Amino acid sequence: MDEISHFTEWLAQTPWSIALHESLYAYTWIETAHVIGITLFVGTIAMVDLRLLGRAWPTVPVSQMTARILPWTVAGFVLMVVTGLLLFYAIPIRTWHSVWFRAKVVLLFAAAINIWIFHRRVQRNRALWDDAPRPPLGARVSAAISLGVWLAVIVLGRMIAYNWFDCDKPQSPFVYAAASCSAYPKDEF
Repeated sequence: MDEISHFTEWLAQTPWSIALHESLYAYTWIETAHVIGITLFVGTIAMVDLRLLGRAWPTVPVSQMTARILPWTVAGFVLMVVTGLLLFYAIPIRTWHSVWFRAKVVLLFAAAINIWIFHRRVQRNRALWDDAPRPPLGARVSAAISLGVWLAVIVLGRMIAYNWFDCDKPQSPFVYAAASCSAYPKDEF
């Protein structure tokens, strides 16, 4: 059994995890706050991405737009991360073994790499194209990747709630491998 599976088993037995999972209202409120955080974060990111694609606000300099939107983006990010961790904390074993969750984590890393590349390579020359109605190809590609990845993250996050590929159901060998189901006998999950 991998270390993360051991960790999730331990985490699931902690009193706070049990209380959060069994609460009538806390999990629902946290999930609602998570959706609000996603809406705020991805909504503001989408606005910037649409500007970078040259599809919206072509007369507004990119630097001016990001300066105004960044505080809201950061607030959405903090809310999204904190509530996401709490949602994982409430149901760690099932979440960790969800193929949807694992795909979402991969896409979150892809989004982080895209952001890093944008800030490291593309944005450093922003002064040259800040006022341009249509930024250079690198900025547009980064924006398109960002929009696609964040939309996919939202869809995958939503799919985590469904038990189609849970380890306690008959699955293909691929799903068992992708979700690390082989570590758990079906009757114990």
